[in-house]
Amino acid sequence: MTDKNILQTKPPTKFILEITVFVCGALVMIYEIIGSRLLSPYIGASTYVWTSLIGVILAALSLGYWLGGKIADKKPDIKILALVIFLAGGLVSLTILLKDIILSFIAESSAILEIKSLIAALLLFAPASVLLGFVTPFAVKLKMSSLADTGKTVGRLYALSTVGSILGTFLAGFFLIPFVGSEKTLYLIGASLIGLSILLVPFALKPFNLMVLIVFVCGIGVNEFRSYYLLKTNDLHDVDTEYSRVQIFKTKDNNGKTIRAMAIDPFFIQTGTFLDSDELVFDYARYYHLIRHFKPNFQNTLMIGGAGYSFPKDYLRKYPNAKIDVVEIDPQMTEIARKYFRLQDNPRLDIIHRDGRIFLNQAQDNQYDAVLMDAFGSLFSVPFQLTTLEAVQQINRVLKDDGIVIFNLGGAISGDASKFLQAEYKTYAQVFPRVFLFKVNSEYTDSQLQNLIIVACKTECPATLQSSDTEISYLLAHLYSKNLLINVETLTDDLAPVEYYNSFAQSVFQKKK
Repeated sequence: MTDKNILQTKPPTKFILEITVFVCGALVMIYEIIGSRLLSPYIGASTYVWTSLIGVILAALSLGYWLGGKIADKKPDIKILALVIFLAGGLVSLTILLKDIILSFIAESSAILEIKSLIAALLLFAPASVLLGFVTPFAVKLKMSSLADTGKTVGRLYALSTVGSILGTFLAGFFLIPFVGSEKTLYLIGASLIGLSILLVPFALKPFNLMVLIVFVCGIGVNEFRSYYLLKTNDLHDVDTEYSRVQIFKTKDNNGKTIRAMAIDPFFIQTGTFLDSDELVFDYARYYHLIRHFKPNFQNTLMIGGAGYSFPKDYLRKYPNAKIDVVEIDPQMTEIARKYFRLQDNPRLDIIHRDGRIFLNQAQDNQYDAVLMDAFGSLFSVPFQLTTLEAVQQINRVLKDDGIVIFNLGGAISGDASKFLQAEYKTYAQVFPRVFLFKVNSEYTDSQLQNLIIVACKTECPATLQSSDTEISYLLAHLYSKNLLINVETLTDDLAPVEYYNSFAQSVFQKKK
């Protein structure tokens, strides 16, 4: 074999292949990262989703590498490379067009979350990823004009592809997701691939090429029309923040009254407000008022998790002499609360934008009368770092000697769906001498999914669980008095399988839908 046999068709521009592998390397990482945002409204954004996306896309890229190298050896023609990139743009266009339909079917299925996330990644992201994996080995073949510089050529092109992937990673996380949005970023990926293929080899508008372009335009059109329709009918606003994809919309509460709600994952609303008042919408939030029974004369409270700031607003209204610090990891969430949930500045409200665990690690000892947590109201995205023994020890440290903790979580008291509750109850019992469990809805059976409230006291707490306060008396009546059967281990920073535990609850929820 002679050197001249290695390359049959040379690229038209000196650096076009370098540009191609760099851009495709960037686009594949952007595609992977926004994948979690596209899936989150339907199946959440848990570790299972990320695991499936990363694993499936890596497998697809590996298949693409193999196919690219094999076909390049048989026919190293730049027209084939351009066609593959064009087809990748077409498959991204199909993702734009069909993602909501496909994800709706997947979300409604009774499969466990691991299977759902795998199927979603395979159907929506694997096909285009295979073609994107095709690019670098094929470009290497086209670039090699001599056997003498094979190593240098391979190393340079793979390095450019990797540098592109690094840039794409930072671009997606730091700019595109928070400032452009996941869906419009998907448009950008499709347009970039189609444009790059045309840059490599200009083509005529043959029927197949025209069909791909029509799918791309239709995908954008259908997606934008759907967003417009939901905005007009449900006042739905879809916002990508640095930390999550947030949907704000109008709906009805259990009594048929219109509320504005916020959701960051499927099936469950994380916060809501009435359009004409700041009264608490959801019953579980009322249990934070147990603070005045378990810690009378409180002055300084910490709340971890702001979201729509429903309870902090109620707290400020009902306790004019008390102060509350709210730790909310996402600054854009606070802006959403200001814009859609009537959050206003107040000298007794201090908002700290920081991860709750980091704040606890750095907070002063004996600082708060009470710690309230509203970070576990989801079955799909529980911040495990706030659930562990080490986190509970930090909460204990920042509390005054007679301080209390109140928080909610979703789950069951018995059955497979109770594992997270069992683990969290046991973890708090390792640190606090008294731990109480309340059922928000006393009519639910122990095996049903429901909102549950845990109250933990740093001392022995009040001698009585009765109150002359009508509201507090009603809440105390929901105390769970049976023994809680616990057959799981304490949660620790080293081992906190929160998402695994909650996957059982998700399965129970799906079966009863």
